[in-house]
Amino acid sequence: MGQFLQWDYFLFQIINTRWSNPLMDALFPIWRNPYFWLPLYVFILAFFVFNYGKKAYWILLFTLLTVMTSDSFNSQLVKKSIQRLRPCNNEFVEVISRVQCGSGFSFASTHAANHFALAAFWSMTFGQVMPSIRRWLWLWAASIAFAQVYVGVHFPSDVFVGA
Repeated sequence: MGQFLQWDYFLFQIINTRWSNPLMDALFPIWRNPYFWLPLYVFILAFFVFNYGKKAYWILLFTLLTVMTSDSFNSQLVKKSIQRLRPCNNEFVEVISRVQCGSGFSFASTHAANHFALAAFWSMTFGQVMPSIRRWLWLWAASIAFAQVYVGVHFPSDVFVGA
């Protein structure tokens, strides 16, 4: 486990400090914020209603259940069992904190878990109508997971397992 953690810390250092640049410093704190994505969620809601009619309510219900299940499993079971400190709360890790450090635990990333759960569910749902959207959904989830490491609130293994 010691070697794994060393690699995890090393990769974190590369992403969080060595790749630091003004564009990503400005973009990623916003990119990882769920409120930034409200227009996308409204578009998806409209898309479901327009393309699926009354079935849209079922899709929306299952979207909510997907996020609630992912969120609860990760935050109530995994994080409380593992209790890994966030990089920004870990005195042994050099961190550039670009957002306020959360008080909760780090492993696994709930942001990553929820966004990958959404990407999986929406890929199955959207994929029926627009197959090309699948790659964009996975890229969207991966970019949010990457942002979590870049801003200093998760280690790479946190987002990898969350995904």
